[in-house]
Amino acid sequence: MIDFPSVTAVHMRMPKEAFYKHMTLNKVQKDKFVSDVDRIFMENKLTADNLHLKADCEIKEILLLSIVLKKQELDGRVVEAIAKQNAHNLVFLLIYENKRQLAIYYERLYRTEWMNDEELTLRLKGYSLDEIWNSFVEQIALYNEQVKKTDSLSIDERLEIQAKIKALEKLIAKTETAAWKEQQPKKQFTLYTQLKEYERELEKLKNGGNQHE
Repeated sequence: MIDFPSVTAVHMRMPKEAFYKHMTLNKVQKDKFVSDVDRIFMENKLTADNLHLKADCEIKEILLLSIVLKKQELDGRVVEAIAKQNAHNLVFLLIYENKRQLAIYYERLYRTEWMNDEELTLRLKGYSLDEIWNSFVEQIALYNEQVKKTDSLSIDERLEIQAKIKALEKLIAKTETAAWKEQQPKKQFTLYTQLKEYERELEKLKNGGNQHE
């Protein structure tokens, strides 16, 4: 549940045309925007004034936009384009029927899993908009974080490790499949040796290793 202070509430419908007519999208993506997006609302506007926070920070406003979809999957490049071409820091709430998904752009687009409304949470954490934004990145981009020791790591370091973990997990799955299909014992042994090395590296990453490499 997203329960921001009532003073931040806006709930203002925004014309789709105000977005897609000014975004750098190819024709296919623009057509998907028109066909897949039903409605867009500005749900909340977070400012230092309405949250009574210190104003001497880089971020001036954070907007929560809800995007009601006609189908569950929306091309991530559409959301990225909205985020990149807007001067505000944006958090997205994607809505399809009774399902919800949070998304945020931080050098790339991150999304949570699809959840029921009661499962989804986004909390205000911090004493400035900069700190609140970082907490949003943490809550969304690191939603399923697998690293056990993160106290000494920055968000960027944690995201880097998470990316390495996901890449290794894909490599492990690919190597397992290849080893299972391989008929030649020597090649199969080599694949299993690689697999064990990948698994050791994965375990090391999950335990907080390699964070400063």
